Amino acid sequence: MAEAAVELLERAARRDAALEELRALRVALQAVPPAALRARLGEHHLGALFGLLAVNDREQVSACVSILERLLQALDPLYVIQNLREELQKGLLHPDDSVKILTMSQVGRIVEDSAAVTEILHSPELLRQIINCIGGEKIAVAKEAIKSLSRIAQSQEGLEALFGSSLLSDLRNVMATSDVVRYRVYELIVEISSVSAESLNCCANSGLIPELIGELTGEDVLVRATCIEMVTSLAHTPHGRQYLAQQGVIDKISNIILGAESDPFSSFYLPGFVKFFGNLAVVDSPQQICERYPVFMEKVFEMAESQDPTMIGVAVDTLGILGSNVEGKQVLQKSRSRFQNLLSKIGQQAKNAPTELRLRCLDAISSLLYLPPEQQTEDLLRMTESWFTSLSSQPLELFRSISTQPFPDLHCGALRVFTAIANQPWAQKLMLNSPGFVEYVVDRSVEPDKASKDAKYELVKALVNSKSIAEIFGNQYYLRLRAYLHEGPYYVKAVSTTAVEGAE
Repeated sequence: MAEAAVELLERAARRDAALEELRALRVALQAVPPAALRARLGEHHLGALFGLLAVNDREQVSACVSILERLLQALDPLYVIQNLREELQKGLLHPDDSVKILTMSQVGRIVEDSAAVTEILHSPELLRQIINCIGGEKIAVAKEAIKSLSRIAQSQEGLEALFGSSLLSDLRNVMATSDVVRYRVYELIVEISSVSAESLNCCANSGLIPELIGELTGEDVLVRATCIEMVTSLAHTPHGRQYLAQQGVIDKISNIILGAESDPFSSFYLPGFVKFFGNLAVVDSPQQICERYPVFMEKVFEMAESQDPTMIGVAVDTLGILGSNVEGKQVLQKSRSRFQNLLSKIGQQAKNAPTELRLRCLDAISSLLYLPPEQQTEDLLRMTESWFTSLSSQPLELFRSISTQPFPDLHCGALRVFTAIANQPWAQKLMLNSPGFVEYVVDRSVEPDKASKDAKYELVKALVNSKSIAEIFGNQYYLRLRAYLHEGPYYVKAVSTTAVEGAE
C-alpha cells in the first residue's frame, strides 16, 4: 500500500497528476500510517502539491488539501518551517478558506514547538500574513491566527517581533478593516497582556490597551458592552487588576454604573459592568471591593428586585459568584433583611420563571448554600440554614418538586442544590424528617439519563462523605447510601428469571 501511495506521489510531483489520480492518492494515504511515509517523502513532493493548489478548480484544491493534511502530519514542525516557508506564505494568501485553515493549522503546530517557533520570528513576511488573517471573513482562520500570535508573544523575542517592529503598523491596519476585526485584535492584545506584567507593559506602550480602555469609557453604549468583556478578562490576573486600578479604570466603571440611572440605554452595558465587579470581587476580596465600590452591591440588589428577566438573570449570576466563598457570603449577610427578601424572590423565580432563568437561580442557590466542611462554624451553619428557609415556606419540598419534573436540566439543577447542603447537619435532619426523602435519594429508577444519574451520585457521595451522616441518618439508611456509592452511578440490579418446564 505504501508503494502505491509513493508511486502516486511521484506522479503528483511531476505536476501531471489528473484529478482521478489525486483522488486515488487521497484514498491510498488514508491506509498508510504517516510515519511510514516520512523516509520516502521529499521536498519536491510537497512543493508540487502546494503548486497544484494554484488552480481555479475546487475539487482539485479539496483533494490536495486532504492529501497535504495527511502528509504534513508525518513531518516535524521544524522541517515544515525551514523547507516550506514560501508555500505557507502563499497558503495564507490563498482565496480558498480550506487552504488557509490547512496552513494556519501548520502554523499552530510550529508555534507550539520550541525549536520551530524561533524560525517564525525570523520570517516577518509570514508573521505579516498571520496578522492579516485576523481580518479574514472565516472566523476559524481568524481564531487560529489569534491563538498563534498569542503563543508567539509568550517569549521576549516574540513580544519584540510583534511590538518593536513594523508589524505593529500591520496590526493597526488590520484593525481598520471593521469593528468586528478591531475587537479581534483587542482580544489578541488582552490574551498577550494576561501572560505577564512585561507583556502587559508592551501592549500598553503600543497604545492598544489605552485605546481599548478609551472605547470602554466612551459614549458608544454598544462598544462599551463589547469592550467590558475583554477588560474583565484582563482583570483575571493580578498584574491586570493592578494596571486597571492604577489607570483609574475601576473607578471609571463604578462611576458609569452610578450614572446609569439617567441613561436610557444603560441596559446594553450594565450587565457586563456588574459582572466585571462580580468577577473582580471573587479574584480579589469581596469585602474590599464591596466596601470600596458600594454602588456595585446596590446595583446588583436593584437588578435582582426589578421585573426585567435579563437584569434578574445577571444579578442572580453575580450573587452566585459573590457568594461562592465565605467572605462573599459574609458580605451578603450584612444586608440582612434585604438579602433575605431577595432570597424569597429567587426561590419564587426558581419555581415559576422561564426555564433558563430557573436554571440560573438553581445554580446561584447551590453556590450560596455550599459550605466546605472546614468552614462549617456554628455561625455560618446558622446563616446557610436561615438562607435556605428564606427561599420558600417549604424549601425542601420546593426543590424536590423541581427534581421530579421531566426536564433533565431542572432535575439536575435541583439535585445540585441538595448536594450543596448535603454535608450540613441541619440539612441532613431536614432530609431525614421529610417523608420519603431518603427513599427518593436511593431510588435509581427516577433518574432517566446519564446526567441525572451522575447528579444523583454526587448527592449520595456528599452525604456519605459527611462526618455527621451516620449519627443523623442512623445505621440502616447510612448503609444503604454506602451501598449505592459502592455500586456506582449506573448500577442496574440483575433480575433473575426462572425457567418453567413446558413454558413457551
